[in-house]
Amino acid sequence: MNLGRSLIPDFAVLQAFECAARHGSFTRAAAELNLTQSAISRQIRTLEAQLGVNLFERVRKRVVLSASGRALLPDVSRMLGQMEEVVLRAMASSDGTSVLSVAALPTFASRWLLPRLPDFARRHPRVTLNIASRSEPFDMAADAFDVAIHYGQPIWAHATCTYLCGEIIVPVASPALIASHAIHAPQDLAHRPLLHLATRPKLWAEWFEMNGGGWTQAYHGHRFDQFNMIIEAAVAGLGFALLPKYLIEQELASATLRIVLDQPMSTDNSYYVVLPEGRQETPMALEFQDWLLGQVPTQP
Repeated sequence: MNLGRSLIPDFAVLQAFECAARHGSFTRAAAELNLTQSAISRQIRTLEAQLGVNLFERVRKRVVLSASGRALLPDVSRMLGQMEEVVLRAMASSDGTSVLSVAALPTFASRWLLPRLPDFARRHPRVTLNIASRSEPFDMAADAFDVAIHYGQPIWAHATCTYLCGEIIVPVASPALIASHAIHAPQDLAHRPLLHLATRPKLWAEWFEMNGGGWTQAYHGHRFDQFNMIIEAAVAGLGFALLPKYLIEQELASATLRIVLDQPMSTDNSYYVVLPEGRQETPMALEFQDWLLGQVPTQP
């Protein structure tokens, strides 16, 4: 059942509530929204009367959210964020350009996607790109994204996944570190300084297992929670790293990182282009997907 429009709170009332809740102060909310404190109080009272609940409590001359206010705030904040995105997209396309919103993994976006985007921009000068980083699957309809780039299995609720590329992991290090250690076989790395990704702690163990044995030393070494950090640490000579080739193309080309041993490892997961349901026929989303697929060399 849809609510009548008269039962939906005004945008300004919801904005006043969110601002007051964020600041914990009607005075600071009034300053941000360029209103008087009494105007903020009236809007909050209007919302409370409409919902039939108390949203704030006064504690020692300040206002704090009630239980009902805490429950309401996340949904209101999300709705206001979506409204802001709608307005910004409309403003961005006011000159006749199209806006394409793309979500991608942070490191993949910065190291693989962004260096290639000038080519897409040249091909589509009337398209404005909105690129955002996302590390986990999300509700694409709620967040209004046209395309996502996903790492894992081809599973995403209310969306279709198209294979982009697999992931090849290689052992790399800085030239100086390689020169200071005699590395001729996988076992030579067992007692060397290793760099680990915290979210994928078994990479080195799996690589050693694939290459002749699972040494307990595979878990020793520094840990980082982002591939970007590991790449910078490896360039600085902090240790040997297992990194996806797609993420270190520039470092390999400039020789700031070198492959230590020609022992690549394929992982079980891959990269996928994700289109939400209802937008599989959107021309620009499909063109962006086709362009992405064209950026990956055809496998022999």
